[in-house]
Amino acid sequence: MRNWWALLTALVGAIVLAIVATTPPGPAGNDAPSTAFSATRAMADVRVIGRAPHPTGSAEDAVVRAHLIARLQAMGLEVATATGAMDADGAKRLAGWSKSTVTPPLTNIVAILPGRDRAAPAVLLMAHHDSVWGSPGAADDGAGVASILETVRAIRASGQVPQRDLMILLTDGEELGLEGAKSFFANDPRRGHVGVIVNLETRGGGGRASMFETGSDNGAMMDLFAGAVGRPVGTSLSVFIYKKLPNSTDYTVAKKLGVPGFNFAFIGRPELYHSPLATPERLDQGALQDMGRQVLDLTRGLLAAPALPGKAADRVFFDAFGLFFVSYAPAIGWLILLLGAGGYAVAAWRRSTVAEVAKGAGVLLALIVAAGLALYLVNLASGAGGKTNYYDRLAAIPRLEVQALLVCLALLVTLRRWLPSKAGTIAGAAVPLLALGAFAQIAAPTAAYPFAVPLMLGGLALALDRLAGRSAGAAAAIFAAVLGVGYMLGFGFFLLQAVGPGMPMIAAVPLAIATVLLLPLMPAIEPRRATQASGILIALAIGIALWVLLDPMAASVAAYSTDH
Repeated sequence: MRNWWALLTALVGAIVLAIVATTPPGPAGNDAPSTAFSATRAMADVRVIGRAPHPTGSAEDAVVRAHLIARLQAMGLEVATATGAMDADGAKRLAGWSKSTVTPPLTNIVAILPGRDRAAPAVLLMAHHDSVWGSPGAADDGAGVASILETVRAIRASGQVPQRDLMILLTDGEELGLEGAKSFFANDPRRGHVGVIVNLETRGGGGRASMFETGSDNGAMMDLFAGAVGRPVGTSLSVFIYKKLPNSTDYTVAKKLGVPGFNFAFIGRPELYHSPLATPERLDQGALQDMGRQVLDLTRGLLAAPALPGKAADRVFFDAFGLFFVSYAPAIGWLILLLGAGGYAVAAWRRSTVAEVAKGAGVLLALIVAAGLALYLVNLASGAGGKTNYYDRLAAIPRLEVQALLVCLALLVTLRRWLPSKAGTIAGAAVPLLALGAFAQIAAPTAAYPFAVPLMLGGLALALDRLAGRSAGAAAAIFAAVLGVGYMLGFGFFLLQAVGPGMPMIAAVPLAIATVLLLPLMPAIEPRRATQASGILIALAIGIALWVLLDPMAASVAAYSTDH
């Protein structure tokens, strides 16, 4: 089973799936059906919204608001504006940008497309129309606002009156501290009409658009999401992680009040976050298409529902390479873990010694620790240990991802010499990950699937090798590696986009899982060649780190940024 052709086949398949998972679709053109979402059509609005910086209170923001109001009115919506006052923190931030002592009012835009049952709880689409100081904001949040306008247009094009009202809230002052959302949900009488929210945001200028946050007790809502959205992108792990982060969006305000919701964003092309370079020309239209098509599908599903789903136990969910959606009750995670553990146990039973199993477990733990330490140290060499500019580090993320990949490959090659591809050592290597999966299943069951599912595939493949023979086992091992390693590559890519500049050590986890899946296919590596290969990989990683360290400040850094 262990030959270079089997390993190469698995790696090529995994890389292809990872590319599929991380690449947004192409934009639909003007010739797309009138009832479909078209990024090309939406770009007409992006070009108006993102033509110049438009922070709260600016003349440019007034131009943007006038355009948005006219567009909504032209589509037959009931449109109104609502003004409010920002709090002291928001006023202070705006004054720091504009150097003005005059604090302008907030101006939200609220529009309603009437449904058949005006008393039914409404579906609210929400995005913010302001930008930060110095950035055209074509992505943040021009992409979100334009997606909403194109979604409304497509719904109107069907010629059917929706079951319930569709509300649009385009907030002001989000970049000053969620000011418009705070004002609406505290003071606007229409807030009581909101039954569910779909919020649109970005942190960057491209990449896959993902549904990364939901309200609490999301089980019934996620069942509707899975049924309504074609090729949805989102994971319950991101929902869990986002709860732990200090980040916030307009939906944060409503979520604290218990309003159900879905939050979409894309975070690729991170250098464009709050950047003066965030122009319509630089916006990834594929990302816009990815966001808009999902939001349109979900909005149609919510509008058509006879009754909006109530609260139900959270679901485990994830997209498989953006091709199909997996969703199950958290308790099923135990069955998946047991299948994986059982598969490894069957493969090792009476064919391995306790010493071999212990060695596998020990080397895998050493791989995790060594990879985490190496990733941390090489990242320090890139300048992470000193005083950095947040936006400059965002611009470095593509290089930091390559840097992390090289470090991970170096550690894998180095430790492969101490981790032979025997059933006992492979099963032993799975033990620490199975233990981590069990801990995650207890502490955070909606976040345990990245351990459980790949280990189930690997365990069953190894068991099949024993029960059905080498040919079947080899095919199963390749299949498990293609799926599992492919998922880990995409998973690691998104993790490093999200937290890579400060926490590249997180890449040690997908590395460890991928290692266990690849071990049945990996030929032995002669120690001298392993040392040489590892040295070259580490040298390349350090070279990239020094490139990042010595590079001048990126031209994409936010205009108002002073944390150099």
